[in-house]
Amino acid sequence: MIQAEISIYPIATKTTSASFYIAKAIDSIKDFENLRFEINSMGTVLESNSMEVINEASKKMMETVHNLGINRVEVIIKIDSRRDKQVKMEEKIESIKKQLD
Repeated sequence: MIQAEISIYPIATKTTSASFYIAKAIDSIKDFENLRFEINSMGTVLESNSMEVINEASKKMMETVHNLGINRVEVIIKIDSRRDKQVKMEEKIESIKKQLD
């Protein structure tokens, strides 16, 4: 299972808010097959068993922001690839929560 956190930063927009661009980027991947995602306050976690799907979704998100008239987009991607077992993003969070009790 592969999880990747992607953070997209449109540069040189007319406002300091990026939520419009991020929402459009996320909207562009909502129909991808073999992809789950979850937003958080600092980025979007993508989940798939295929690195190609993660790459395509990341590319689509970046291109979507460019196509909204943004000439420069910074993208940060952090990847966790695990082959010993299939662990979904919710399970990773539950494992951490158990350690907090």
